[in-house]
Amino acid sequence: MNNLLSHELTAGDVIEVKTADNVDEDTMTVLVLLATDEFVVLDPCNDSTPFVLKNSELIEFRLFDAALASA
Repeated sequence: MNNLLSHELTAGDVIEVKTADNVDEDTMTVLVLLATDEFVVLDPCNDSTPFVLKNSELIEFRLFDAALASA
């Protein structure tokens, strides 16, 4: 995985995001359903409802790169 702060997300990206500030680095893996200039719609793929974040709220995430994973 790559640590990224300013990558333009696209639908289909799989990312790992922090779920809360100051909570021992808890993270969640999510699928990007839709990404615009202002918002992203994320699906946690755990039978819960997808949720929307403003891009400014998505400060730090790790992007899964299948090419790097198979190396």
